[in-house]
Amino acid sequence: PSVQAQKKTVISDTGQSKGNVSSAEGEAVQRDGAMEPPEDMEGRSFVEVMSEKYSPENFPYRRGPGMGVVVVPTIGPQGSPMKDRLNLPSMLVLNSCGIRRAGEQAEIAAFCAHVIELDLSHNKLQNWHEISKIVSNIPNLEFLNLSSNPLAGMTLEPRCAEAFSRVRRLVLNNTQVSWDTVVLLTREIPELEELFLCLNEYSSVSASSVACPTLRLLHITDNSLQDWAEVRKFGSMFPSLDTLVMANNNLASIQDNKDILQRLFPNLRSINLHNSGLNRWDDIEKLNFFPKLEEVRLQGIPLLQNYTNAERRSLMIAQLPSISMLNGSVVTDSEREDAERFFIRYYLDYPEEELPYRYHSLVTKYGKLEPLAEIDLRPRCRAQVEVHCEEKVEQV
Repeated sequence: PSVQAQKKTVISDTGQSKGNVSSAEGEAVQRDGAMEPPEDMEGRSFVEVMSEKYSPENFPYRRGPGMGVVVVPTIGPQGSPMKDRLNLPSMLVLNSCGIRRAGEQAEIAAFCAHVIELDLSHNKLQNWHEISKIVSNIPNLEFLNLSSNPLAGMTLEPRCAEAFSRVRRLVLNNTQVSWDTVVLLTREIPELEELFLCLNEYSSVSASSVACPTLRLLHITDNSLQDWAEVRKFGSMFPSLDTLVMANNNLASIQDNKDILQRLFPNLRSINLHNSGLNRWDDIEKLNFFPKLEEVRLQGIPLLQNYTNAERRSLMIAQLPSISMLNGSVVTDSEREDAERFFIRYYLDYPEEELPYRYHSLVTKYGKLEPLAEIDLRPRCRAQVEVHCEEKVEQV
């Protein structure tokens, strides 16, 4: 589902959750005139949900890669919800299950030693301590999705953050997790490679004194990062950054000069600025200052609104000589040459002071091209017909 769909779902889920709690509390008040905690006030545990979903009845074992591994647990505590065995795949998907707490840690450790990916999105986890209980008992965990769990205002203690140290890909979309928590996690995860922080309402970020040298992908769409001064901090925090996805942030401009951009983003290969606020060709030209940039996504920006689709693509390709991919489509050699020739002709009648810098370099390459001849290949709409009848000839 799209990121926007995730946001809508969590709002709906949260509303439903609050309704259930209120109803349960009302029942508790009425029970014998005394306040007794309803049975579901603590919510469902990770252990309970895992036992239910991956029991042999619900998840039959099948041979084949990734289809499931039969895990026989050690003897658990009395009253344990775990079955004799579970058919657990290495990728657990437990999204939208109402999980609020971890459950018995010994059972998580017994069953999840082989698990490498865990999806806990759209649950009710709002305590980092409970999350760390789950993660710390899955020793080979590399991918963790906590999207759309209510983590706003929740504090992550450093001792709990250590539990995430083996994770390589972390998804925290639509959690409203604080930026201080993000910084702590990047410090405690020594081999973090991919970080997803969409829909978290960030308008500013603070730079960390300790860099995260392993991060290659930062996906931070649908926030409110309008000032390039905030984006600049990503360069010092993530020196090996390869891909920066910043769609739907309404970024106003790219303010740094060539030397600063080369120093801060020496490894940036791909950037996505869809639906940003860029409205000057100078900002597009600055993309050439990223030394390794080869893929750009730039749709829905004010600068391009008054151009046709063909003009947009041709002008962008001509302005960005090093890119090989624009808006998801490969730029071929022939398309580049056509675009660069179009660019020269497009600016033929502009005054000298309004010509972009790229114009002069392309004129050096191709010469000052003449306008293309206009040839009308449309079929004629009129014709002269002669009508012959015996010896009479009439033209109509």
